[in-house]
Amino acid sequence: MRYWAIVVSVIIPAHNEASVVGRLLSRLLADAAPGEFEVWVVANGCTDDTAEIAGAFADVKVLIAPEANKHAAMRLADEHAEGFPRLYVDADVEFGARDVRALAAAFDDPGVLAAGPSRALPPERRPWTVRWFYDVWDQLPVVRAGLFGRGVVGVSREGWERLRALPPLLGDDLAASLLFEPAQRRVVSESTVIVHPPRTAGALLRIRTRALVSTLQAADDSELSSASDSARTSLSDLRAIALASPVRATPKVAWFLVLTVATKIRARRAVRAKDFRTWHRDDTSR
Repeated sequence: MRYWAIVVSVIIPAHNEASVVGRLLSRLLADAAPGEFEVWVVANGCTDDTAEIAGAFADVKVLIAPEANKHAAMRLADEHAEGFPRLYVDADVEFGARDVRALAAAFDDPGVLAAGPSRALPPERRPWTVRWFYDVWDQLPVVRAGLFGRGVVGVSREGWERLRALPPLLGDDLAASLLFEPAQRRVVSESTVIVHPPRTAGALLRIRTRALVSTLQAADDSELSSASDSARTSLSDLRAIALASPVRATPKVAWFLVLTVATKIRARRAVRAKDFRTWHRDDTSR
């Protein structure tokens, strides 16, 4: 079959992901043919058993980096990986072999340089403060069309050449979304990634702060500044969501705005301090 002839490189940067990396790899390799995918796990700055767990999978190659740095981990794997399309996958998501194939097939279309899967957000065991935010966020046009917030980004060889030319950015998935024109990127409905949301409002605020700092950082980059506004939420989009179902949606939109204001305050503090390295990690979903 056509897919088995492709060696897709899957790169998984993993910092202290012992609790979830096995889940991802089990699902990724369960239906994969031998040699179908080239899988690299980069255990970066780990103090747990991430490398040992990943190394127990026969078809997985493990690299170890002393520093906890996602961007550096991705570049390290790039020095060893050979296949294209090339997929960068967060260790805390769930993504299967069938989803990899569907995502890789998107690059058969001329002009597609970057692609991401559709997103599933399980609501179980999340308080209303988290569920309401994602109920609104997942309806925003910019979120539906962008490649960010999916935990998986795929690039062609040409797309990879353009992406690696960028300086290190806190939000690598945001950079991949902004770097390419809408016609050059695609969200593949036949491919689905399960993204586990935070389980507390505090954890949600941390990762939303990281996302906004990434947006502000991108606005200062000459390659991305012209497109950075497209990653921002507009009031007209929020108004449309509220008007579509005033009784149910209006309280959720109000809560979304509260969290957004709190996020902006925290992100501006980080920008003033020129802190573009702190990784606001969510441990509650792991």
